[in-house]
Amino acid sequence: MQKSLYNLNNGENIFSGYVERKSLFKNKRVLSSSFIPDNIPHRDAEISQISSIIAPALRGYTPNNVFIYGTCGTGKSLTVQFVLNQLHEVNKNADNEIKSMYINCKMKKVADTEYRLFAHMLKEIGHDVPDTGLPTDVLYNKFFETIDSKKQLIIIILDEIDALFKKVGDEFLYNLTRINLELKQAQISLIGITNDLSFLNDLDARVKSSLGEEEILFKPYNAMQLKDILMNRVKEGFNQSDIDNVVVNKCAALAAQEHGDARRALDLLRVAGELAERLGDVKVEEKHVNMAEEKIDIDKIIEIIKTQPKQSQAVLYAIINCDEKCLTGDVFEKYKDICLKNNIKILTQRRVGDLINEMDMLSILTSKVISKGRYGRTRAISLSVSDNVSNKIRNILKTRFEL
Repeated sequence: MQKSLYNLNNGENIFSGYVERKSLFKNKRVLSSSFIPDNIPHRDAEISQISSIIAPALRGYTPNNVFIYGTCGTGKSLTVQFVLNQLHEVNKNADNEIKSMYINCKMKKVADTEYRLFAHMLKEIGHDVPDTGLPTDVLYNKFFETIDSKKQLIIIILDEIDALFKKVGDEFLYNLTRINLELKQAQISLIGITNDLSFLNDLDARVKSSLGEEEILFKPYNAMQLKDILMNRVKEGFNQSDIDNVVVNKCAALAAQEHGDARRALDLLRVAGELAERLGDVKVEEKHVNMAEEKIDIDKIIEIIKTQPKQSQAVLYAIINCDEKCLTGDVFEKYKDICLKNNIKILTQRRVGDLINEMDMLSILTSKVISKGRYGRTRAISLSVSDNVSNKIRNILKTRFEL
């Protein structure tokens, strides 16, 4: 039976039990993937490469543009921010002004259009502009005039740059790389960060030519490296007597299976600690890691489904409401019913098949081609999530569609 952390008796404040109980955490912020530590294990070579490219800024020169590649959780963003923090620390009393602005291109209403990108950059340098309404070239010119008002170097970090490229194309990159030719006092340098290893191959030739970029590849961590990273965080993040060694080993091993994702390892470690604390347990143990893995996976799937387009959600709702033997034709008929009842445009069966393939790639469902003899072939479709997750998905979609 779960032990309550909250005192519900005698009319006392319900949080008094929580406050009085010793926490398993010493500093939970240290266990966040956004926390920048004093040292970054197993990234010395990458730190050296990035710093050598940026170092000319300290002597008033414009650093080359650099593009950083690697799968999720390989320390790309963390390393860049670490290096820039060091750069600003050395340069804080120097005559030549260096500024940096970090932009996550995947954030909605921050950099999901070229307009919002330039609006956000203007806000970063102290100029508020409306979220919509002005021509993009007006923002571009305003940005140009503002940064060129004095001698300075601005380093622009575009994290998840591929996300913006897929939405608006590469014109924004061309504009940013060509701006140095027109600036009289200021200069800009770009640092692009992406999980897409083929990103540059998709760019227009003139954009590639104007970039003049340098490339750095971040390789995935192995299990031993992940263990080192976690041990460093455990020392600062937990009261060490309150966590089993097997917890760190298991978090590292599980994350190593996920392409060496340090973010995944840290999330597992932090959530395991949170669950142990909620249960009123005195120590973080292996069972809490198992619980954390399930919770994180469920949260991830639910978040993916919430952000899917309405048509994809309608197809998924049709699949959930099909019988056990769910074939493509059955899904399409159920999908049409949902569209008619909810005033949604009915897509072709081929397009519905494409949406099913996309959800298969996201591991939400699985589809298997089966033969029906002389009647041809079809696909058997089933959810690839547990009954618990399936019920949560059903409840979410039930509020969005009539059936």
